[in-house]
Amino acid sequence: MQTGAAKDQTAGGAFGKREVAEEERYFRQKEKEQMEALRKHHTEEIEHHKKEIERLQKEIDRHKGKIRKLKHDD
Repeated sequence: MQTGAAKDQTAGGAFGKREVAEEERYFRQKEKEQMEALRKHHTEEIEHHKKEIERLQKEIDRHKGKIRKLKHDD
């Protein structure tokens, strides 16, 4: 019976190792997905801020034009 018990422990050990490997793979995949989502979020934030900068630059140019016009009218 000892041979059978040792065999069961070995099989359980191999199964346990496989289970641990699958769990590690699962968490690596989840971490990868989270990193991709974070990267996407930051990319979208950058684009949003670039558009905001462009909008504000147009406002600055518009105000500068008004100042030039006021100086010209003097």
